[in-house]
Amino acid sequence: MIRSLEYQGAGYYLTLQEEKDGLTVTGCGGNAPVVEVPESVEGKQVIAVAKKAFLSRKHIRELILPQTILSIGDWAFAYCGKLEKVVLPEGVEEIGKAIFVNCQALQQVNCLKAENGHGWSEDVSHLLATAVKELEAYYLLEPATVGKQEWFAKWDARLYAVMEEDDHEGYQKQVLCGEEDYGSTDLEAFLAEKRKKKVRLSMLRLRYAEGLTEELRAYLTGYLQAHTKGCASEETWLVLLQERAQDRESWELFLGIGCADRTNMEAMLADMGEECPEMKAYFLRYQAQKLGYEDFFAGLEL
Repeated sequence: MIRSLEYQGAGYYLTLQEEKDGLTVTGCGGNAPVVEVPESVEGKQVIAVAKKAFLSRKHIRELILPQTILSIGDWAFAYCGKLEKVVLPEGVEEIGKAIFVNCQALQQVNCLKAENGHGWSEDVSHLLATAVKELEAYYLLEPATVGKQEWFAKWDARLYAVMEEDDHEGYQKQVLCGEEDYGSTDLEAFLAEKRKKKVRLSMLRLRYAEGLTEELRAYLTGYLQAHTKGCASEETWLVLLQERAQDRESWELFLGIGCADRTNMEAMLADMGEECPEMKAYFLRYQAQKLGYEDFFAGLEL
Protein backbone atom coordinates (compact mmCIF):
# COMPACT_ATOMS: atom_id res chain seq x y z
CA MET A 1 0.00 0.00 0.00
CA ILE A 2 1.35 3.44 -0.98
CA ARG A 3 1.65 5.71 2.03
CA SER A 4 1.26 9.49 1.93
CA LEU A 5 3.00 11.82 4.36
CA GLU A 6 3.03 15.51 5.12
CA TYR A 7 5.95 17.69 6.21
CA GLN A 8 5.34 20.99 7.98
CA GLY A 9 7.85 23.76 7.33
CA ALA A 10 7.92 27.43 8.34
CA GLY A 11 4.80 28.77 6.62
CA TYR A 12 4.55 25.94 4.10
CA TYR A 13 3.88 22.21 3.94
CA LEU A 14 4.95 19.46 1.58
CA THR A 15 3.03 16.36 0.60
CA LEU A 16 5.11 13.26 -0.02
CA GLN A 17 4.58 9.74 -1.24
CA GLU A 18 6.47 6.71 -0.01
CA GLU A 19 8.21 4.73 -2.73
CA LYS A 20 10.37 1.61 -2.58
CA ASP A 21 13.65 3.49 -2.16
CA GLY A 22 12.49 6.64 -0.38
CA LEU A 23 10.07 9.56 -0.50
CA THR A 24 8.91 11.68 -3.43
CA VAL A 25 7.69 15.26 -3.00
CA THR A 26 4.31 15.46 -4.74
CA GLY A 27 2.99 18.89 -3.77
CA CYS A 28 3.45 22.08 -1.78
CA GLY A 29 1.07 24.39 0.06
CA GLY A 30 1.22 27.49 2.22
CA ASN A 31 2.51 30.97 1.42
CA ALA A 32 6.13 31.12 2.62
CA PRO A 33 8.58 32.80 0.22
CA VAL A 34 11.36 30.33 1.06
CA VAL A 35 10.77 26.58 0.83
CA GLU A 36 13.42 24.08 1.91
CA VAL A 37 12.85 20.42 1.19
CA PRO A 38 14.21 18.23 4.03
CA GLU A 39 16.64 15.38 3.51
CA SER A 40 14.35 12.98 5.32
CA VAL A 41 10.89 12.67 6.84
CA GLU A 42 10.07 10.09 9.50
CA GLY A 43 13.44 8.48 8.99
CA LYS A 44 13.09 8.02 5.22
CA GLN A 45 15.21 9.91 2.69
CA VAL A 46 13.56 12.33 0.27
CA ILE A 47 14.92 11.19 -3.10
CA ALA A 48 12.69 12.74 -5.79
CA VAL A 49 10.50 15.65 -6.83
CA ALA A 50 7.46 14.51 -8.76
CA LYS A 51 6.13 15.86 -12.04
CA LYS A 52 4.43 19.25 -11.48
CA ALA A 53 5.10 19.07 -7.73
CA PHE A 54 5.54 22.86 -7.37
CA LEU A 55 3.53 23.87 -10.42
CA SER A 56 2.20 27.45 -10.21
CA ARG A 57 3.22 28.03 -6.61
CA LYS A 58 3.20 31.81 -6.95
CA HIS A 59 4.43 32.57 -3.43
CA ILE A 60 7.82 30.86 -3.70
CA ARG A 61 10.86 33.08 -4.23
CA GLU A 62 13.58 30.67 -3.14
CA LEU A 63 13.57 26.87 -3.27
CA ILE A 64 16.27 24.68 -1.71
CA LEU A 65 16.56 20.99 -2.53
CA PRO A 66 18.67 18.59 -0.41
CA GLN A 67 21.61 16.48 -1.58
CA THR A 68 19.45 13.36 -1.30
CA ILE A 69 17.34 14.28 -4.38
CA LEU A 70 18.19 12.05 -7.35
CA SER A 71 15.44 12.93 -9.80
CA ILE A 72 13.23 15.91 -10.69
CA GLY A 73 10.11 15.36 -12.77
CA ASP A 74 8.79 17.24 -15.80
CA TRP A 75 7.50 20.79 -15.16
CA ALA A 76 8.40 20.39 -11.46
CA PHE A 77 8.70 24.17 -10.87
CA ALA A 78 6.89 25.47 -13.96
CA TYR A 79 4.86 28.68 -13.77
CA CYS A 80 6.34 29.73 -10.42
CA GLY A 81 6.17 33.36 -11.44
CA LYS A 82 8.05 34.81 -8.45
CA LEU A 83 10.74 32.15 -8.19
CA GLU A 84 14.13 33.92 -8.12
CA LYS A 85 16.59 31.38 -6.76
CA VAL A 86 16.86 27.59 -6.77
CA VAL A 87 19.48 25.43 -5.08
CA LEU A 88 19.91 22.04 -6.74
CA PRO A 89 21.66 18.94 -5.38
CA GLU A 90 24.98 18.19 -7.04
CA GLY A 91 24.17 14.50 -7.36
CA VAL A 92 20.84 14.75 -9.15
CA GLU A 93 20.79 12.07 -11.87
CA GLU A 94 17.61 12.80 -13.79
CA ILE A 95 16.05 16.17 -14.63
CA GLY A 96 12.75 16.28 -16.49
CA LYS A 97 11.74 18.57 -19.29
CA ALA A 98 10.86 22.25 -18.94
CA ILE A 99 11.20 22.27 -15.16
CA PHE A 100 11.52 26.08 -15.13
CA VAL A 101 9.15 27.00 -17.95
CA ASN A 102 7.55 30.43 -17.39
CA CYS A 103 9.69 31.18 -14.34
CA GLN A 104 10.39 34.68 -15.63
CA ALA A 105 11.73 36.02 -12.32
CA LEU A 106 14.44 33.35 -12.11
CA GLN A 107 17.85 34.93 -11.44
CA GLN A 108 20.02 32.20 -9.95
CA VAL A 109 20.29 28.42 -10.17
CA ASN A 110 22.92 27.27 -7.71
CA CYS A 111 24.26 24.07 -6.21
CA LEU A 112 25.41 23.15 -2.73
CA LYS A 113 28.20 20.63 -3.16
CA ALA A 114 28.18 17.75 -0.74
CA GLU A 115 31.87 17.79 0.16
CA ASN A 116 32.24 21.42 1.29
CA GLY A 117 28.85 23.10 1.16
CA HIS A 118 30.04 25.69 -1.37
CA GLY A 119 28.05 26.28 -4.54
CA TRP A 120 28.89 27.49 -7.99
CA SER A 121 30.19 31.01 -8.46
CA GLU A 122 27.77 33.93 -8.75
CA ASP A 123 28.59 34.19 -12.45
CA VAL A 124 27.76 30.54 -13.08
CA SER A 125 24.49 30.62 -11.12
CA HIS A 126 23.27 33.63 -13.09
CA LEU A 127 24.36 32.14 -16.40
CA LEU A 128 22.60 28.86 -15.65
CA ALA A 129 19.35 30.66 -14.81
CA THR A 130 19.61 32.53 -18.11
CA ALA A 131 20.31 29.30 -20.00
CA VAL A 132 16.94 27.84 -19.02
CA LYS A 133 14.95 31.09 -18.93
CA GLU A 134 16.14 32.94 -22.03
CA LEU A 135 18.24 30.60 -24.15
CA GLU A 136 15.98 27.52 -23.98
CA ALA A 137 19.11 25.45 -23.37
CA TYR A 138 18.04 22.84 -20.83
CA TYR A 139 20.93 20.64 -21.94
CA LEU A 140 23.14 23.00 -19.90
CA LEU A 141 21.30 21.97 -16.73
CA GLU A 142 23.68 19.12 -15.83
CA PRO A 143 25.11 19.75 -12.35
CA ALA A 144 28.09 17.44 -12.92
CA THR A 145 29.38 19.57 -15.83
CA VAL A 146 28.26 23.06 -14.83
CA GLY A 147 31.10 25.56 -14.50
CA LYS A 148 33.65 23.53 -16.42
CA GLN A 149 35.41 24.86 -19.51
CA GLU A 150 33.29 22.81 -21.90
CA TRP A 151 30.13 24.07 -20.17
CA PHE A 152 31.10 27.69 -20.78
CA ALA A 153 31.88 26.81 -24.40
CA LYS A 154 28.40 25.31 -24.86
CA TRP A 155 26.75 28.29 -23.14
CA ASP A 156 28.57 30.78 -25.34
CA ALA A 157 27.87 28.76 -28.50
CA ARG A 158 24.15 28.96 -27.73
CA LEU A 159 24.42 32.68 -27.00
CA TYR A 160 26.24 33.28 -30.29
CA ALA A 161 23.52 31.38 -32.18
CA VAL A 162 20.86 33.62 -30.62
CA MET A 163 22.84 36.76 -31.39
CA GLU A 164 23.33 35.72 -35.03
CA GLU A 165 19.67 34.87 -35.61
CA ASP A 166 17.98 37.19 -38.09
CA ASP A 167 15.86 39.75 -36.26
CA HIS A 168 12.93 38.87 -38.55
CA GLU A 169 13.00 35.23 -37.43
CA GLY A 170 9.66 34.35 -35.82
CA TYR A 171 7.76 37.35 -37.15
CA GLN A 172 5.64 35.34 -39.60
CA LYS A 173 4.57 33.06 -36.77
CA GLN A 174 3.51 36.11 -34.77
CA VAL A 175 1.50 37.43 -37.71
CA LEU A 176 -0.20 34.07 -38.21
CA CYS A 177 -1.06 33.74 -34.52
CA GLY A 178 -2.28 37.33 -34.41
CA GLU A 179 -2.85 39.86 -31.66
CA GLU A 180 -4.77 37.48 -29.42
CA ASP A 181 -1.57 35.56 -28.67
CA TYR A 182 1.09 38.27 -29.03
CA GLY A 183 -0.73 41.57 -28.50
CA SER A 184 0.71 43.13 -31.65
CA THR A 185 1.73 42.32 -35.20
CA ASP A 186 3.76 45.50 -35.66
CA LEU A 187 7.02 44.64 -37.43
CA GLU A 188 9.09 47.50 -36.02
CA ALA A 189 8.01 46.66 -32.47
CA PHE A 190 8.90 43.01 -33.09
CA LEU A 191 12.37 43.89 -34.42
CA ALA A 192 13.02 46.29 -31.55
CA GLU A 193 12.13 43.63 -28.99
CA LYS A 194 14.44 41.10 -30.68
CA ARG A 195 17.29 43.60 -30.48
CA LYS A 196 16.48 44.39 -26.83
CA LYS A 197 16.70 40.68 -26.01
CA LYS A 198 20.14 40.56 -27.63
CA VAL A 199 21.18 43.65 -25.67
CA ARG A 200 20.06 42.10 -22.38
CA LEU A 201 21.92 38.88 -23.11
CA SER A 202 25.06 40.76 -24.16
CA MET A 203 25.01 42.89 -21.03
CA LEU A 204 24.45 39.87 -18.82
CA ARG A 205 27.34 37.88 -20.34
CA LEU A 206 29.71 40.84 -20.07
CA ARG A 207 28.64 41.38 -16.48
CA TYR A 208 29.04 37.70 -15.52
CA ALA A 209 32.18 37.15 -17.53
CA GLU A 210 33.67 34.00 -16.04
CA GLY A 211 34.97 31.81 -18.87
CA LEU A 212 34.32 34.48 -21.51
CA THR A 213 36.75 34.50 -24.42
CA GLU A 214 38.20 37.78 -25.65
CA GLU A 215 36.73 37.08 -29.08
CA LEU A 216 33.19 36.83 -27.76
CA ARG A 217 33.74 39.78 -25.42
CA ALA A 218 34.67 41.92 -28.43
CA TYR A 219 31.65 40.65 -30.40
CA LEU A 220 29.17 41.45 -27.61
CA THR A 221 30.78 44.82 -26.93
CA GLY A 222 30.51 45.68 -30.61
CA TYR A 223 26.82 44.78 -30.65
CA LEU A 224 26.08 47.05 -27.70
CA GLN A 225 28.07 49.90 -29.21
CA ALA A 226 26.21 49.51 -32.50
CA HIS A 227 22.86 50.09 -30.76
CA THR A 228 23.67 52.94 -28.40
CA LYS A 229 22.25 56.46 -28.46
CA GLY A 230 22.70 58.11 -31.85
CA CYS A 231 22.83 54.87 -33.86
CA ALA A 232 20.25 53.75 -36.40
CA SER A 233 18.58 51.78 -33.60
CA GLU A 234 19.15 52.58 -29.92
CA GLU A 235 18.13 49.46 -28.01
CA THR A 236 21.27 49.41 -25.82
CA TRP A 237 20.45 52.89 -24.55
CA LEU A 238 16.74 52.14 -24.24
CA VAL A 239 17.33 49.01 -22.16
CA LEU A 240 19.63 50.97 -19.86
CA LEU A 241 17.25 53.93 -19.51
CA GLN A 242 13.97 52.02 -19.28
CA GLU A 243 15.04 48.89 -17.40
CA ARG A 244 18.36 49.54 -15.62
CA ALA A 245 18.05 53.13 -14.43
CA GLN A 246 18.51 51.99 -10.81
CA ASP A 247 21.35 49.57 -11.53
CA ARG A 248 24.75 51.19 -11.12
CA GLU A 249 26.64 48.12 -12.38
CA SER A 250 24.80 48.46 -15.69
CA TRP A 251 25.78 52.14 -15.93
CA GLU A 252 29.40 51.23 -15.32
CA LEU A 253 29.27 48.57 -18.00
CA PHE A 254 27.60 50.92 -20.50
CA LEU A 255 30.18 53.65 -19.97
CA GLY A 256 33.09 51.28 -19.55
CA ILE A 257 32.68 49.74 -23.01
CA GLY A 258 32.42 53.10 -24.73
CA CYS A 259 28.69 53.47 -25.39
CA ALA A 260 28.82 57.16 -24.43
CA ASP A 261 30.97 59.88 -25.99
CA ARG A 262 30.88 63.57 -26.80
CA THR A 263 28.54 62.95 -29.75
CA ASN A 264 25.68 61.42 -27.76
CA MET A 265 26.10 62.42 -24.11
CA GLU A 266 23.94 65.55 -24.25
CA ALA A 267 21.12 63.63 -25.94
CA MET A 268 21.24 60.95 -23.26
CA LEU A 269 21.15 63.52 -20.48
CA ALA A 270 18.12 65.10 -22.14
CA ASP A 271 16.39 61.69 -22.31
CA MET A 272 16.90 61.22 -18.57
CA GLY A 273 15.20 64.50 -17.72
CA GLU A 274 14.43 64.62 -14.01
CA GLU A 275 13.27 61.01 -13.78
CA CYS A 276 16.69 59.40 -13.05
CA PRO A 277 18.54 61.78 -10.69
CA GLU A 278 21.22 59.36 -9.48
CA MET A 279 21.95 58.02 -12.95
CA LYS A 280 22.00 61.55 -14.35
CA ALA A 281 24.46 62.71 -11.68
CA TYR A 282 26.67 59.75 -12.50
CA PHE A 283 26.66 60.57 -16.21
CA LEU A 284 27.29 64.27 -15.53
CA ARG A 285 30.31 63.40 -13.45
CA TYR A 286 31.51 61.12 -16.25
CA GLN A 287 31.09 63.96 -18.70
CA ALA A 288 33.00 66.31 -16.40
CA GLN A 289 35.93 63.90 -16.37
CA LYS A 290 36.16 64.21 -20.19
CA LEU A 291 35.29 60.57 -20.87
CA GLY A 292 38.40 58.61 -20.09
CA TYR A 293 39.95 59.56 -16.74
CA GLU A 294 42.04 56.48 -15.88
CA ASP A 295 40.75 56.13 -12.31
CA PHE A 296 37.27 57.29 -13.19
CA PHE A 297 35.12 54.63 -11.51
CA ALA A 298 37.01 54.87 -8.23
CA GLY A 299 36.24 58.58 -8.09
CA LEU A 300 32.54 58.37 -8.83
CA GLU A 301 31.18 57.95 -5.30
CA LEU A 302 28.15 60.23 -5.00
